[in-house]
Amino acid sequence: MGMSMGSASGGGGRRGRRKAPVMAEINVTPMVDVMLVLLIIFMVAAPLLTVNIQVDLPQAQGGSASTADAKPPLEVTVKKTGGGCASKVDVYLGETQIGINELGPKIKAMKEAGAGGGDNVVKIRGDRDACYSDMMKVLGLARDAGYRASIVVLPEQGS
Repeated sequence: MGMSMGSASGGGGRRGRRKAPVMAEINVTPMVDVMLVLLIIFMVAAPLLTVNIQVDLPQAQGGSASTADAKPPLEVTVKKTGGGCASKVDVYLGETQIGINELGPKIKAMKEAGAGGGDNVVKIRGDRDACYSDMMKVLGLARDAGYRASIVVLPEQGS
C-alpha cells in the first residue's frame, strides 16, 4: 500500500511532458481596431480645428504671351523711400516720378488719348518693402482709370 514516488508512468511533475510551442504570430485584429477608431476620431475632430473665416478669394488664370508687334504695357513702379508702413512712397509712371495723387488722372488721360499701354494693361512693380496699402491704392487707381492691372513679382529662387 505504499506509494511510489518516482514512477515513470504516471506520477506528478512536468518532467515527462513537453512545453507548448511559443506562438510566433502577431494578432493584428486589435491593432486594426485601434487604428480605425483613431481614424474616425481624427476625421470628426479635423473640421472642428479649422478656422472658419469667409474670404472671397480671387481667381487666377494663365495669360497668353504677348506678341512682338503689340504695344508694351504701361508700367507703374511703387518704391518705398523710408520710414514705417504709413511712410512716403515714390510712384513712377514709366521712368518719370509723379505724385500718387496725380497718378489716377494722368493714366486716365493717357487711356483716353490712346497713349496707354497695349491691351489696356498696367504692370505694377512694387518694392519689396512697400506697404500693402500703397500697392492696393495704386491698383485701385489703375482699375478706376479703366486698365487691367497685373502686379509684377520675381519668382522664388530655384523654381
